[in-house]
Amino acid sequence: MKVVMTPSATDFISPLTLSTLSKNPVNLDFFKSRSGEWTSHVELGLWADLYLIAPATANTIAKFANGICEDLLAAVYLSAKCPVLIAPAMDLDMYRHPATTSNIGVLKKFGNNIIDAAYGELASGLVGEGRMAEPEQIIRIIIDFFKTDQPLDGKKALVTAGPTQEAIDPVRFIGNHSSGKMGYAVAEELAQRGAKVTLISGPAQLEIQDPNITKKDVITADEMYRESRLAFDDADIIVLAAAVADYKPVEKAAEKIKKQKNSLNLELSKTIDIAATLGKNKKNGQLMVGFALETENELLNAKEKIKSKNFDLIVLNSLKDEGAGFGYDTNKITIIDKREVIKYFDLKSKKEVAKDIVNEIIERMHG
Repeated sequence: MKVVMTPSATDFISPLTLSTLSKNPVNLDFFKSRSGEWTSHVELGLWADLYLIAPATANTIAKFANGICEDLLAAVYLSAKCPVLIAPAMDLDMYRHPATTSNIGVLKKFGNNIIDAAYGELASGLVGEGRMAEPEQIIRIIIDFFKTDQPLDGKKALVTAGPTQEAIDPVRFIGNHSSGKMGYAVAEELAQRGAKVTLISGPAQLEIQDPNITKKDVITADEMYRESRLAFDDADIIVLAAAVADYKPVEKAAEKIKKQKNSLNLELSKTIDIAATLGKNKKNGQLMVGFALETENELLNAKEKIKSKNFDLIVLNSLKDEGAGFGYDTNKITIIDKREVIKYFDLKSKKEVAKDIVNEIIERMHG
């Protein structure tokens, strides 16, 4: 292992410490002031099998994204011929800023692998995403990166995510507040564990970069069902995380409905029950996971859904739990299987929740 530091990094940890741990001199500057020896960033870029930047500040990420090469770290990055893992670490507002999210998106398009920041207390005292992923998690990711025997290698997964929108007229629709974050996180986690994923997504302001995910965009429940049905038969794993509208207008107005009366009556009909319809066609060897967002009688309703939809697992969350449900970056779930074995989980980021869900899937597929 060889270490490259920025001058600012030396304010947090000494080069001597990292030199001792890595058993190699730390690379800090282009030239060693005493000997005049040149540090070849090209050789470092060629030497490595993997280049890990941790922690990656907003400043470093911005430099990488824009090709700014004013320190040795950036020079090695621009010369690297190996895969690059980047673990962001910064304050909540910096992590959420459009400039940072745009720069991270650019780095993903360059083919870099981003280890998403974790949820927790930050140096400023704020609580949210921005913490560098735990070292143990980074080590696991590195080990998995070089593994060829991922637990879901050779498996195909179907994931639905986001809301559906059922048109009233050309500008209005019936829908819900689903952001799609939970479904997207599950799709990403399945892909990272080796599965080839088909993601059927309703309208969501989210992006997918993993090459193992094929995304299909839909709007209505009927469109989501058609795309899901096409992928269903070949899928080993089906995760139905979408918040599908239960009703749709019987007729869509051809023109925008004008506000002329004090009231407006809409005749609604049920949308297709995607989960129940797919559940009737489930074959031996397929594992099907559903979601239930409840406001009352949570466990009873979830258990009934397992039977009526032919689920193997159901992921339950309640709108009564603070920080859970639509729009949040966090979720608090309970997982119930068809034998009614119940597992409770604490409030976590949706990325961490996705890991818990996929762990349960893997446990049942291999057990």
